[in-house]
Amino acid sequence: MKHTFPFLLLIILSLGVSGCTSTSAVKSAATQEAKKQAAEEAQKPAKIGRQIRSVSKKGTHIRVLVNNTPVTNYDVNRRAAFLKLRRIGGNRVKKAEEEMIEQALKIQEATRRRTLASQKQVDEAFAGFAKRNRASPSKMARELNKMGVGADHFKGFIRTQMSWQRTVTGKFRADTGRVSQQKVIFDLKQSGSDKPETTEYILKQIVFVVPEARRKAILSSRRKQANSFRQRFTSCEGAIKLAKELRDVSVIDRGRVLEPELPPEWKTSVIATSAGKTTKPLVTKRGVELMAVCAKRSISDDHTAQIVNRSKEFADFGKKGSKVADDYLAQLRKRATIVYR
Repeated sequence: MKHTFPFLLLIILSLGVSGCTSTSAVKSAATQEAKKQAAEEAQKPAKIGRQIRSVSKKGTHIRVLVNNTPVTNYDVNRRAAFLKLRRIGGNRVKKAEEEMIEQALKIQEATRRRTLASQKQVDEAFAGFAKRNRASPSKMARELNKMGVGADHFKGFIRTQMSWQRTVTGKFRADTGRVSQQKVIFDLKQSGSDKPETTEYILKQIVFVVPEARRKAILSSRRKQANSFRQRFTSCEGAIKLAKELRDVSVIDRGRVLEPELPPEWKTSVIATSAGKTTKPLVTKRGVELMAVCAKRSISDDHTAQIVNRSKEFADFGKKGSKVADDYLAQLRKRATIVYR
């Protein structure tokens, strides 16, 4: 048992867990409409009641009903063991009950917004944690069972973390998407600022496909082919002709993309690439990829102003995310019917 606790502690740390707070990846910038909605919801008290506890033949009973979703003493005991593993002191049973109530609310909202992580995604994440800790999924499950947490309970925790991050991010995107071009331009005029300027790129993505089953065998050779393609590349017009000379190479037309809209994994390299050139090869899940910069130019118009404004809000994602995620959860809790048994 000496190796069990350090082993699982590495797993917990890899999740970035701290109590029951939201992940820092969740970001937000609330619009006036969202604030008004939050204020209205704040006036609605949570519907909390108590009912007689029902007990099953196995001794498992319902402690709390969260919008008719049961939280059992079995769930709470597992979470209390998980809290101990995370070195969280105090009344662990009470804290575990609160975490399970919040977990139920998060899963319900993720289900409603269709941002729920699939079983396959959860299993892959579980296997990934095990691999990073030099263990198989089965060994990880055994260790969790020894500690009283259980693999299924831990997977439920993983699903909640993944789903809640997606849910809050999705809500943020929906809220910021409601800000019209007219409002952005009006705000700029009111502040006396000029329309922002950014760079527009015309891009083509070249993918040297590497099947997962052959990844170890051919990844190195595909990287060499990608580098050779990069040296021979002279223009986007000739990209398709070059690709046809090679096997399993696709060219994807990405069209016009503003700098704030560039994918994070490509942004730095695309910005540094001159027109008529390609980025350095990037290894991805699909294989080895290049991004060809067909053309680039400075641009400033109403649409650009809206995109730049939205990108600035996304830049504050990490700073404000936890607070807004907590506010979002508080809204859900105020609307919920919570019955303690």
